[in-house]
Amino acid sequence: MSKNHSSKEKDDQQNILTNRQGHPITNNQNLRTVGKRGPAVLENYDFLEKMSHFDRERVPERVVHARGAGAHGYFETYGTVGDEPVSKYTRAKLFQEKGKQTPVFVRFSTVIHGGHSPETLRDPRGFAVKFYTEDGNWDLVGNNIKIFFIRDAIKFPDMIHAFKPDPITNIQDSERFFDFCASSPESFHMVTFIYSPWGIPANYRMMQGSGVNTYKWVNHEGKAVLIKYHWEPKQGIKNLTQKEASEIQAENFNHATQDLYDAIEQGDYPEWELLVQIMSDEEHTELDFDPLDDTKLWPEDQFPWLPVGKMILNRNPEDYFTEVEQSAFGTGVLVDGLDFSDDKMLQGRTFSYSDTQRHRVGANYLQLPINAPKTQVATNQSGGQMQYKVDRAPGQNPHINYEPSILGGLAEATQEGKEHQPYVEGNLVRESIDRQDNTKQAGETYRRFEQWEKDDLIANLVADLSNCDTRIQNKMIALAEEADEEYGRRLREGLAQATKKGSSQKPLGNRDGDKAPEQAVEKGHDAEPY
Repeated sequence: MSKNHSSKEKDDQQNILTNRQGHPITNNQNLRTVGKRGPAVLENYDFLEKMSHFDRERVPERVVHARGAGAHGYFETYGTVGDEPVSKYTRAKLFQEKGKQTPVFVRFSTVIHGGHSPETLRDPRGFAVKFYTEDGNWDLVGNNIKIFFIRDAIKFPDMIHAFKPDPITNIQDSERFFDFCASSPESFHMVTFIYSPWGIPANYRMMQGSGVNTYKWVNHEGKAVLIKYHWEPKQGIKNLTQKEASEIQAENFNHATQDLYDAIEQGDYPEWELLVQIMSDEEHTELDFDPLDDTKLWPEDQFPWLPVGKMILNRNPEDYFTEVEQSAFGTGVLVDGLDFSDDKMLQGRTFSYSDTQRHRVGANYLQLPINAPKTQVATNQSGGQMQYKVDRAPGQNPHINYEPSILGGLAEATQEGKEHQPYVEGNLVRESIDRQDNTKQAGETYRRFEQWEKDDLIANLVADLSNCDTRIQNKMIALAEEADEEYGRRLREGLAQATKKGSSQKPLGNRDGDKAPEQAVEKGHDAEPY
């Protein structure tokens, strides 16, 4: 064996991905699930270790969604879903009685950038709603864009690492972003949205919201349906071109927070309607996509948006840190009548959210008023950092902190309605789902865009991709061509022209200016809902 060959083998061994125990990682792409579609299993050791470390990477700022604004309000249910009684689909109490109001707290946010970053940067926007229901809290945690970059939670730390600043220069780099996306074709649909004006909402009030993942509703008989949640702003939808965003940023880098605060102070209370899409709880092999795939939209003509209620925000926080910064949400915070699907991103998020809140705010973060339910809390859990009370029921024997007991301890609640018991079987595997088709819906989205949206999308992609390795450019062009002939041709021509001019564009997240004009809050273009 030659010396050079031996050296190459040694280098290859040194480049093998391992976990922190030194175990080689043979599959860094998929959670271990029962069959290809899930559900995930708890013994996903590499995923749990990877995600729990990721949740603790930054202290004390949120790893993602660091910059946020919030407000209080209420949700009012219609008591129906479309023309049918809501009880046909879910027994969740907050939806049952027409006109019933449930207090809410909402936190809007940007995702990638830091706590004091401009609110004009190209980025998904978080849209998290905490419902203080009579059965305890329900958190509906989502974004403004209705899909996501990846479909398996094990890839989330890698995705955020690629989108965050370079670990050496501490500067965001479009080449890192597109390197990940070009190597993860399922991200192309989301890239199409983010690089269009939909990647920069004009403000929080004129922004859609979505649960992104697939959930379930469960009725009194224990029967379930698949659900997608959508928030539609009554103020209309408005997005910004990159030029408009840069003008705003030159004058006011807090424009979206200011817009939300001022509107509520002036009594111009923002309002959203909550709509759902409903699908039977099956694999739906007749579709060309898996309904659990969070990189896909459910076609509205097949699965119409059905109104179930409205939300009005009418009170600003009294203290930003106490209410907005310390607010904590989790996708696993569901009440009776609401349930999980086997969506792999949802199952991974459910672990991550609560884990990171315990790290960021503390073991007793749920005792803080902004996070505490407005119902009685009685557990056998105690201790931990910053505990200031014991969650004990009236009449509970304080000596009994376990269950079961015949000496006056807590007792299990009575099950209301039949428990949902989905049937699963299959081998434990680490495989991706079928019916991926990573570019078809991206092409459909491109063709739905208005001309000004298409123009801005191509200009923004060319601006950032022109800084990238030609291999990355070629892969992104190939994905665009696969999605739509015009999309690919315009991207190819734009990059060729940029190369010919020798233009040097600024990378993603490194735009000029840190402010934008107050009047620019009203700038932007109205958009049709997705």
